[in-house]
Amino acid sequence: MSEPVLAPAGVRRRSRRALARSTAGDRWLVALAGLLLLVAGTLTALLSYGVFGTGRSDRPLLDPVVVDTLRAHPLPARLVALGVGVLLTVLGVALAVRSLRPERRPDLMLDADPGTAVVIRSAAAAEAVTGAAAALPGVARARTRLVGAPRVPAMRLTLWLEQDADVTEVCRRLELDVLTEARTCLGVADLPVGVRLELDSSSGTPRVV
Repeated sequence: MSEPVLAPAGVRRRSRRALARSTAGDRWLVALAGLLLLVAGTLTALLSYGVFGTGRSDRPLLDPVVVDTLRAHPLPARLVALGVGVLLTVLGVALAVRSLRPERRPDLMLDADPGTAVVIRSAAAAEAVTGAAAALPGVARARTRLVGAPRVPAMRLTLWLEQDADVTEVCRRLELDVLTEARTCLGVADLPVGVRLELDSSSGTPRVV
């Protein structure tokens, strides 16, 4: 796989959306789960080594008083266990849906007067940029996606280059003839763009700038 290249030189935080879908939330979730498992494992090891008392490792994990209380009130205990299980299931499904949901492709609103509004559909904008980029010399085909939010959009552009393409010239023409025109037509002066370059060959060998 080729590495994405950010066309604008800015380092603003939202410009990262043009490179790839953010996985920060998933990374934090995995790190938190790993930390909890590490703490649980450490406490279990300390318990087995007798740090909490020489006889504590031979006793049940739950205190006998707690066990007797659960046996004395089985229905509330089962309801609490059932509620916790349902809550964990709902939480797991919600996190899975959040991670697997499609990335937003925003429509752009050029004018938002009280009575009228001019909206450019995401698919239409992507199709126009794709057509202009695919027409550049040395470009075999192209694909464009608008990502992010309507107020702060970003663009992700993939170009498949011909074998004899001049990469430097393609990048120059892309910025001057395509991206500058796209920012003007879309009414977005600050539009981060991530560009991925690949060779259009059966071997799929990437070529990156």
